[in-house]
Amino acid sequence: MRVVQLANFYTPASGGLRTCLDQTGAGYQAAGHDRVLVVPGPKDSDVVTPTGRHIAIRSPLLPGTGGYRLLSSPRRVRALLDDLRPDVLEVSDKLIIGWLAPWARQRGIPLVLFSHERIDAMLRSRVPAWFPLRMAGRMANRRLSELVDEIVVTSAFSAAEFAHTAVPVVRIPLGVDLTTFRPADPPPAHTGPVKLVCVSRLSREKSPQQAVDALAVLLHLGVEAELLMIGDGPMRSGLQRRAAGLPAHFVGHIADRRTIADLVATSDVAVSPSPAETFGLATLEALACGVPVVVPADGAAGELLDGGGSGRITDGTAQGLAAGVGELLCIPAERRRADARAAAERFPWSATVAGLLATFASLTDRS
Repeated sequence: MRVVQLANFYTPASGGLRTCLDQTGAGYQAAGHDRVLVVPGPKDSDVVTPTGRHIAIRSPLLPGTGGYRLLSSPRRVRALLDDLRPDVLEVSDKLIIGWLAPWARQRGIPLVLFSHERIDAMLRSRVPAWFPLRMAGRMANRRLSELVDEIVVTSAFSAAEFAHTAVPVVRIPLGVDLTTFRPADPPPAHTGPVKLVCVSRLSREKSPQQAVDALAVLLHLGVEAELLMIGDGPMRSGLQRRAAGLPAHFVGHIADRRTIADLVATSDVAVSPSPAETFGLATLEALACGVPVVVPADGAAGELLDGGGSGRITDGTAQGLAAGVGELLCIPAERRRADARAAAERFPWSATVAGLLATFASLTDRS
C-alpha cells in the first residue's frame, strides 16, 4: 500500500506535527508499506530516506508564523499526486481538503483527514469575544466531513469537534518514544530550587505566558523555583520581557530529541499550559521521562494523566497551575516518577501505527 501524507506547517522547528508524521511514516515503512511525505519548503526537493520518500514543494512563508509555509499551488500538488498514484491520502491540514477532495474522489482514492487541531480552540485567542466561534467551527467541520472518507482524531477533546457530523470518526491516540524519553538514571537529587520545565511553541494559542506567571506565583508564595522554557515562536521576546527578574531560562528550539529528553528528565514538574491541545505530545513526553505535569482542564492533555502522582488538572490560570505544582510536590518524588512513567507507557507509537494502518486497510478494501 502506498500512503501519501500531506501537511502544511512542517518545518525543522515544528513540534508535535512533525514528530507525529516522522514516527507514523517510519512505522508505515517498517510495516512494509510505501510511505511518501509531501510538505511545503523553501525550495523544491525530493529525497529518499530510510523512512520513505520526502518531497518538498517550494512555497511562500506565512508572515508572523515564525517560519511556517503553506502549500500554495494546488495544480502542482495534484500533478505530483497523479505521478505518485497513492492508495490512500492522509491529510494533516484542513486547509488542503477543499481543493484536494475532488481530485481524490474522481480517482476513487480514500481521503483521510488526520485532525491535529480544533478550529474553535486554535482561534479562541485570535477573534473577538462576540464572534460565534462554535457555530462557525461546526459549519466548517460539517463541510469538511462531506469531503473526506474518514476522520482520525487523537482524543475525546478532538472528537467532540465532529460531534455534529455524519462522517466516521476514529480515535487513535498518538504515542511516545519510550526509549528516548525515559526517567533520569540515577534520579535527580531534588536539592535546591524546584525545577519546572515547559516545552512549547511560544505562540498565542499555546498560552506560554501562564507558565511564566505560575513561576511568579510560586515565588510570591515563598516556593524556591526556576523555570526552563524549551521552544521558540513569535512570543519569545515578549515572554522574556515578562520574565525579567525571574529565574526563567529560555533556551529556544532544540532539534535533538534526546537533548530535550535529558533536560526534561532532570525536572521536578512540567507545566503544559495550552488549553488548545488536541493531544499533548510534550505532556506525554514529560510523563515518559517520569516527570508529572500540571495542565488546564480545557484541551486534551488531562486525558493523558493516570494516577495521583502523574499530574494535576487545573483551571489553567497561573494561580491554578502553581497550586497544582504545590500539590505534586507534596507527593514523594519516587511515586511521582513511577506514576508519570506508568501513564506514558500506555501510549507506544506502535499502537498508533497499527490503528492507522487498520483504518487505511478498511478504506482501501471498500474502494
